[in-house]
Amino acid sequence: MKTILVLGAGTAGTAIAHKLRRRLNKDWDIAVVDPSDVHLYQPGLLFLPFGDETEDRVVRSRGSTLRRGITWHKSAVEGIDTEQQRVELSDGQKLAYDFLIIASGSDIRPDMIDGMLGDGWRKSVFDFYTLEGAKALEGALAGFEGGRLVVNVVEMPIKCPVAPLEFAFLADAYFTKRGMRDKVELVYATPLDGAFTKPLASKTLGYLLEDKKIHVETEFMTGEVDSEKNVIRSYDDREVPYDLLVTIPPHSGARFIEKTDLGDEIGFVPTDQHTLAAKKANNVFCIGDATDLPSSKAGSVAHFQADLLTENLLRAIAGKDLEPTFDGHSNCFVETGYGKAMLIDFNYETEPLPGQFPIPGIGPLPLLKECRRNHWAKRLFRLVYWHMLLPARPIPISPTMSLAGKQLSAVAELGGA
Repeated sequence: MKTILVLGAGTAGTAIAHKLRRRLNKDWDIAVVDPSDVHLYQPGLLFLPFGDETEDRVVRSRGSTLRRGITWHKSAVEGIDTEQQRVELSDGQKLAYDFLIIASGSDIRPDMIDGMLGDGWRKSVFDFYTLEGAKALEGALAGFEGGRLVVNVVEMPIKCPVAPLEFAFLADAYFTKRGMRDKVELVYATPLDGAFTKPLASKTLGYLLEDKKIHVETEFMTGEVDSEKNVIRSYDDREVPYDLLVTIPPHSGARFIEKTDLGDEIGFVPTDQHTLAAKKANNVFCIGDATDLPSSKAGSVAHFQADLLTENLLRAIAGKDLEPTFDGHSNCFVETGYGKAMLIDFNYETEPLPGQFPIPGIGPLPLLKECRRNHWAKRLFRLVYWHMLLPARPIPISPTMSLAGKQLSAVAELGGA
């Protein structure tokens, strides 16, 4: 029997394992390696601190998310021998593979910033990219009586790049609903030169920050969290004071990648941006947040990659050349508060454009426009995630970006930016 081994059973790993199981016969063993008992629906973490989501709806047992016919090795990866095509597990097993898929995601690394894990951690300094952090932050927000709340993106890349902005927007609505918005100063500190990096997004969405009175501190490269003085300090010695700090810590690839020669300096796997083949080894592919690709580290990207990587793996099994089909396609909802959201759709080459999605000219979801339909689509996506995306049932959205129904004139108005 031949084996396709998937390292990681998060969104990307679970989806690709199910797709391959559906397409390959029983001569192939589809096996996943993951030490965790639980599968976490990460988009739900954004809502949990505001009391709009519950733990039981964002967590399921790992066994319930893997269908019959997939072998689950509940262990951590200790090492990878790409010459022998073998993976060593922490329980001592050595697993041979014919093809390897690295779907190990990214790790949240507060330990990489001086002082972040100091006396203020989970007291005045919180994250919401982990279940534990989101739950602790819920209590902190409920007890917050006013002051300076700083949302700080430490560095890129991060999972779901729009989530920090969404948190700031939801915080504005949260404190308004509590009747204390005038007692809270909201600050968004980012290492980028603006809250939105794309010209059209900046032009279309920039008003949100002004209307919600959210101050933006740009090009802020966080080097230290000083819990005694309640300030974050940048490498150029600028300081941003806070009463409550919501941080998005640095991300790295999985720790086991550091023990191999497959990764870059922070543990992400150099990957061909169109075929998803790992650049440093044969018969190895990479998918989802584990890659070093310039695409967004978001669930939609993992879904689109899984569709296209399945086809390339079938080509590789048949001895055919890989097709350069992945275009960096991503779409995501941007919660703006007060029961509304925007939807953006983009890829490597094309920035978010106005239009209709998913059916050109019909929608029903408008692009780059606030509306309640987008908000409810995002909230209901949890059901799509559990019942369609993870088990690899067909979702009628193209894995490559379509320009049909999009207003290309919007780019022309910006001089072709």
